[in-house]
Amino acid sequence: MIFKTFQEDIDSFMVRDPAARSRLEVVLCYPGFHALLVYRLAHGLWKRGWRLLGRFISHVGKIFTAIEIHPAAQIGRRFVIDHGTGVVIGETSIIGDDVTLYHAVTLGGIAPSVDSHTQVNRKRHPTIGNGAIIGSGAQILGPITVGENARIGANAVVTSDIPPGVTAVGIPARVVMPKDKRKAKEFVAYGTPADGCPDPVLRTIYSLRGQVTALMERVEELESEIHAMPAAQRKADMDVDGPKPAAASGVK
Repeated sequence: MIFKTFQEDIDSFMVRDPAARSRLEVVLCYPGFHALLVYRLAHGLWKRGWRLLGRFISHVGKIFTAIEIHPAAQIGRRFVIDHGTGVVIGETSIIGDDVTLYHAVTLGGIAPSVDSHTQVNRKRHPTIGNGAIIGSGAQILGPITVGENARIGANAVVTSDIPPGVTAVGIPARVVMPKDKRKAKEFVAYGTPADGCPDPVLRTIYSLRGQVTALMERVEELESEIHAMPAAQRKADMDVDGPKPAAASGVK
């Protein structure tokens, strides 16, 4: 069973990383795969009560791979960490099958470790659904859920639940591409579609800037037309359209 799991992990790197030329290259040269091997060993020790040894092995793995995975985290099958440097996966994180993380991703906890009422350990870290892709530098913080096949863009900061099958970017992360069943299971490198996914706030700002520019151009055209009129015509127009304060107020 364990060899089948390792085989699936290697095949996943081959499928999702176009730079991987052979399985031997993945085994020898990929720190994400090395970190996964160390995690599976440390996690096995942790579940069997050898927690200090599990933490020590995890710490040694972090020194050699620059990837920190707490041995208590729960990670599914066919998990890929691409590049990997700076990845942090916290103690109560839960990661489903076929998930992809890029470098500098943090699955962090922001809640207290112990519930003040029940005095039991709380879930403090995210749950990542099957098939999710987390782009480089993204910060997923707190006991939230990232839905199945969701995409989190590079450098996004996620502090609330993300629905399944959507793309979210920005700080704080906002959904910019709704769920599309036809593309939900397509692999998207770094969680960012090739056709782009601009921040909705920026799109609104750009739209408003365009409208303001058009209005300013129209005002300039009207001012030019007024200045081009003969003086007599301008005076006549003012007499017809302009205010008559003296008559309106009754002042003689």
